[in-house]
Amino acid sequence: MEKAEGKNETLVVEFILLGFGNAPELQPLLFLLFLLIYIVTMAGNILIIMLVVVDQHLHTPMYFFLGNLACLEISYTSTILPRMLASLLTGDRTISVKCCLVQTYFFAIIATTENLLLAAMSYDRYLAICNPLRYAALMNGRVFCFQLVAGSWVYSFLVNGTLNYFLFPLTFCGSKYIDHFFCDFSPMIKLSCGDTQTLQLATFTVSTIGTLVPLLLTLTSYIYIITAILRIHSTTGRQKAFSTCSSHLIVVTILYMSVITVYVFPTSNTPKVLNKIFSLFYTVLTPMVNPIIYSLRNKEVKQCVVFLCQLFKSPIPQLLQIG
Repeated sequence: MEKAEGKNETLVVEFILLGFGNAPELQPLLFLLFLLIYIVTMAGNILIIMLVVVDQHLHTPMYFFLGNLACLEISYTSTILPRMLASLLTGDRTISVKCCLVQTYFFAIIATTENLLLAAMSYDRYLAICNPLRYAALMNGRVFCFQLVAGSWVYSFLVNGTLNYFLFPLTFCGSKYIDHFFCDFSPMIKLSCGDTQTLQLATFTVSTIGTLVPLLLTLTSYIYIITAILRIHSTTGRQKAFSTCSSHLIVVTILYMSVITVYVFPTSNTPKVLNKIFSLFYTVLTPMVNPIIYSLRNKEVKQCVVFLCQLFKSPIPQLLQIG
């Protein structure tokens, strides 16, 4: 067995994810629950992508961003849930250190990209409501939208790739238990037997920029949006204007409330199970409910779903009561 350099401790080559406890009777139930969530998430987001690609009426900046958000949500949940499902099914909670680092890396990329994409979507709604006459000129077609999305991905890969320079050479010794259901950065880095001060400082800086800056941009956009909506004299006009951004506002609120609770204001007195529950919101539940929120609150998406269901003679519109 390898020994940690300078320490009389065995190097850890694999971690054990404790997940949601060790009650055997709960494992089948949790497996079925998360399997259902995974299926619904994949089906809902794939449906959104198909609608955006197929329907010409949805070839607008707003739905271009929505289609990319659906791609992100598929990647988000696929980074975490398959490994969790395998663990619940087989009872094997071990994960190699390298696989754990890779999961952390891709989780960070997707999370950073989603924050930037949501900020871009809020900017799109700001222009649509506050500058409707200049909207077409400012959001000048596919090129600008593509640049925003591509820029979000490139920034995320470059920044998190730089952090990898410090993350992947780390060695781990002592305890190999991670009290979480996926390889999150904070609980994993505590098990390192090397110097992590530089990495923690760099990660804090990147996380602050990658989370707070998009959040401030989103808040600023919605301050202007709400101010503009309140200036509309017609009640019908206010409702119509608010309906164009309400779905995005709901998604942003759910996401940032859970992220801030877990990462910005954690306390030593907060039960770990509560942190896991809040982590479920932004890693598992948000990707599942996003297609539902957007499809049920956007007239164009509802009409497209109804049309496709009628085309294939499906009873879904009656079941969902969205016709």
